[in-house]
Amino acid sequence: MKKSLEPSYNGSFSESLESWPSEAFFVISLTSKNKTNKIHSKNFRDLKKAINSKKLSWINCCVDNLEKKSFEIADCFGFSENLIVDLLSKHMSAYMDLDSELGIVLPAVKVRNLTVSNSKIIILIKKNLVISIHSKKVTRFMRFTNYAETFIKKMPFALSSQDKITILLNRLIDKNNEKNFENLRLIEEEGEKISGSLVNKEVSREHVGADIYHMKQSLIKYLGSLWDSLDVINNLRYGDSELISDDKKILADISSLASEIKTQIGLTEHMSEVLSSGLEVIQSIYNNQLQIMNNRLAFMVTWLTVLGTAVLVPNTLATIFGIPSISEHLNWITTIIILVASTILSAVFSYWFIRQRLPVKIE
Repeated sequence: MKKSLEPSYNGSFSESLESWPSEAFFVISLTSKNKTNKIHSKNFRDLKKAINSKKLSWINCCVDNLEKKSFEIADCFGFSENLIVDLLSKHMSAYMDLDSELGIVLPAVKVRNLTVSNSKIIILIKKNLVISIHSKKVTRFMRFTNYAETFIKKMPFALSSQDKITILLNRLIDKNNEKNFENLRLIEEEGEKISGSLVNKEVSREHVGADIYHMKQSLIKYLGSLWDSLDVINNLRYGDSELISDDKKILADISSLASEIKTQIGLTEHMSEVLSSGLEVIQSIYNNQLQIMNNRLAFMVTWLTVLGTAVLVPNTLATIFGIPSISEHLNWITTIIILVASTILSAVFSYWFIRQRLPVKIE
């Protein structure tokens, strides 16, 4: 059964940001008669009465100001202020167990043009109630909201409250992980573009090197988000909290989430190693280009020196032969022979001398 407190707001959304208002609130409740109610509103306070005497309720809150609204929502539904303070004080992951209430923070990763941005997803849990709070740019629960009513209704009726909460929490974490994992594919696609540019001689190697470095930084930030998610899941997987199930089968599902994240961490680290190799390739290309340029400069220096010597020596001799006291004792044939011989000998000697001194082979 579906109810709406806002007639103009039908409660069915795609994952397009444009389809969501600045703030939206949903509650999906399972009654003691194993029936479900779905209510959506633009004011979270209207949902409070919908969770009374329910066997399980999930409230999804899409807000415009995460920090401010988190305090208001927690206060409205009976969560302690200290819980929210502790959760918001953490970076991108947190696990706070206060016996009667539990709070976690998960990172929501988004990659756009190799720029990785993280947003917080706050999940508050108490008896028979799960609340997820996120900003509008976090889209991972949008599609799930459309069929969460069916998912909750299909839970075995005989399960305890802790079992139902854990199953729902497992699905929410799984949805967040799925969206996070999709971003690795986006990074891989950008990596393919960079790989293609390596074989293009017209592309500046400086720009390619900068792109590879930027991509590596994105992978490091993405990898940090995966470790944050794994840290939260590891705190949940042993069922230490009184609000989390002790059933080994249900906890095994949480453990499988940890295994999936470890697989993604392995893939990310492998990509980072590949990028490191790419940077080494770029460095080798630069070194080769510098070596080629050095060889060309050595070649130019050699022949310029040879030409300079070949011109300078005979020019000096010609100046000397121009002195009257010397020119009287030389005829023009002898002068020409001396000038030609000095030119050849000076050129050969200068070429040999410079070739012995240069560290590279002149070709």
